[in-house]
Amino acid sequence: MKKIITTTKAPAPIGPYNQAVLSGNTLYTSGQIAINPETGELVLDSILKETTQVMENLKEVLAAAEMTFENVIKTSIFISDMNNFGEINAVYGQYFNEETAPARETVEVANLPKFVNVEISAIAVK
Repeated sequence: MKKIITTTKAPAPIGPYNQAVLSGNTLYTSGQIAINPETGELVLDSILKETTQVMENLKEVLAAAEMTFENVIKTSIFISDMNNFGEINAVYGQYFNEETAPARETVEVANLPKFVNVEISAIAVK
């Protein structure tokens, strides 16, 4: 059994996918990029602001499933330039308690949707 999770507080999907799918007690989020859900515009002023928007979008998707970052057990971070890792990691770290932070991987890729610099997805459990 799966339940589709949607919220207007995060960017709407631009294709045949959903913001998140809840299967049992496990939530699988789609990758979030730095689209401001109120304006539909990308937030690319700096890697810090871009990553903050990504994490805020992810926070809203989690909230729509009645979860928080404390429920996250795994994240995947895709970045276009590993030189941005330090700044991305600094912002990312503000959203997690270091002692209970999830498992994750960080992968540099050639391109991301809309040619953004960072995309993050998560798996969370109630």
